[in-house]
Amino acid sequence: MTKRKHRERGTLFIVSAPSGAGKTTICKKIAVLLDNLKTSVSFTTRKARQGEVDGEDYIFITEKRFRIMIAKGEFVEWAEVHGNLYGTSRKRLEKIIASGYDVILDIDTQGARQIKETYGNGVYIFILPPSMSELRNRLERRMSNTREDRERRLKRAVEEIREYKIYDYVIVNDLLNSSLRKFESIVLAERQRSARRDAAWIEKNIIRR
Repeated sequence: MTKRKHRERGTLFIVSAPSGAGKTTICKKIAVLLDNLKTSVSFTTRKARQGEVDGEDYIFITEKRFRIMIAKGEFVEWAEVHGNLYGTSRKRLEKIIASGYDVILDIDTQGARQIKETYGNGVYIFILPPSMSELRNRLERRMSNTREDRERRLKRAVEEIREYKIYDYVIVNDLLNSSLRKFESIVLAERQRSARRDAAWIEKNIIRR
């Protein structure tokens, strides 16, 4: 993968959705489909689910270590979700963006609000389920979720969905391939914004050539 030379910095794509809407699947697949696009790996205190790989899906750490990182100001955002802590490393995120790569940040609505208030420019995308009944079905298909956990997530989902207005784009994830095409169109359009172009690169490689 070779980063584009005509942009000074990458773009941050902040993606949120209620649990079970398909956000993680979409983020992983779009990162494979498009070049110059990476996913930011969050830190979490929750236990790894079956098939998850430490350092690839999440960085799994103890709550004690997480609290120390909070105290040191190492997170650009962090939140407690469903009884577990999640956070994004400021240093890791800035390193990727500064190198010219676009970054997908898969976080909840609490984290998105923090990013919007403190980090600056970003593109905000919200993934909706087709319906609450379908969301329930998807959560029930997750063998790792207890009934109590599902009900808690569904209750939280209603609160999260009402946050959609703070986002720039909304995608209803009814069919995965359709959702991926919509996501791809957003990324490609955002890359063409004049504000994201490197003026020095244009001067050197187009005007003076």
